[in-house]
Amino acid sequence: MVITGIGVVAPGGIGAKQYWELLTAGRTATRTISLFNAADFRSRVAAEVDFDPVRSGLSRREIRRWDRTTQFAVVAAREALADSGALGEFDAHRTGVMVGTACGMTTSLDREYAVVSDEGRTWQVDAEHGVPYLYDYFLPSSMAAELAWLADAQGPVGVLSTGCTSGIDVVGHAADIIRDGAADVMISGASDAAISPITVACFDAIKATSPRNDSPETASRPFDRTRNGFVLGEGAAIFVMEELGHALRRGAHLYAEVSGHATRSNAYSMTGLRSDGAELAEAIRQAMARARIDASDVDYVNAHGSATRQNDLHETAAFKLGLGEHAYRTPISSIKSMIGHSLGAICSLEVAASALAIEHSVIPPTANLHEPDPDCDLDYVPLVAREQNTDVVLSVASGFGGFQSAIVLTKPERRAA
Repeated sequence: MVITGIGVVAPGGIGAKQYWELLTAGRTATRTISLFNAADFRSRVAAEVDFDPVRSGLSRREIRRWDRTTQFAVVAAREALADSGALGEFDAHRTGVMVGTACGMTTSLDREYAVVSDEGRTWQVDAEHGVPYLYDYFLPSSMAAELAWLADAQGPVGVLSTGCTSGIDVVGHAADIIRDGAADVMISGASDAAISPITVACFDAIKATSPRNDSPETASRPFDRTRNGFVLGEGAAIFVMEELGHALRRGAHLYAEVSGHATRSNAYSMTGLRSDGAELAEAIRQAMARARIDASDVDYVNAHGSATRQNDLHETAAFKLGLGEHAYRTPISSIKSMIGHSLGAICSLEVAASALAIEHSVIPPTANLHEPDPDCDLDYVPLVAREQNTDVVLSVASGFGGFQSAIVLTKPERRAA
């Protein structure tokens, strides 16, 4: 199962090329929230996408009908399909769609609730003031349907939502669909655009986000002693995935092979993490086993790196358990330091970064890492990108509800060798 097309909508750049340039330059796209008036919130920092839907090729009708999350997904999917070089060439009945999201159409639902409730003043809402697209906003499957229509995909189509691990899990599930013979091609990835009052209020309530409002560009500090919470983000990454033989027969460019995926639950807490990292370590071991690699084969780890003390310590422990002594020799970095945490979408953006790291043999840095936490004593690639041969990448994720996931990407030529 190989990735043959990549499409990205991310803070700091639209398109995979701009996205990769931002990451490898170590630039941050975090700033003061501008999508709504956040003056009354504890945390007023986010990584927003500078997104002009008209310039991105959407019609006025599409803009009016689709939530921002769907707009991101469609724009990213169009790029991925064009990048794959196979627009209109796939067998419709052997092509499927699997899309991930944590929050669905939050932005539109938030906006429309304010309208039908008269800005929250009316307990019994007046549905007559709602837009005719509310049905689509309530069902994230509407996003999968739009991508299916875009790609003329008449095979397996669905939505996966496992919180902040959605972007990894959806790629792993799409690979399984191909492996099981149900499709030759899958359009897969995740999208979230949840920078809205309700989302910011929820994370404010549990003090999970950074209140570093006076320095938004340095607010996300994974593995740093001075970190004080994550920075909310938004975006999408969509991939064209194919069975290897199918891709080779049409001469497709191969970014990476999706070699192994595993997910586990800590069955412990909605928001808490066990300090030993055992369940994430088990996901890492199972993903490597499915990929048929040893820990010593891993060249780079794309970390969850949310910039909360609880996660950073949990993840560091998991790397030591899952990779053993090799954890101390493996470069690890968190791109959330630059593009924030876009909830369900972030892991697909991290899969894109992992595939591009294999493509270019460059490891993106952890920005804002000036004072490493002594309890996070691994190589977290501070500040500056690192050129290094990168044949095997492990990407991991941790999500509310206790979800822990890992995925292994490898250089396609490695299988032939």
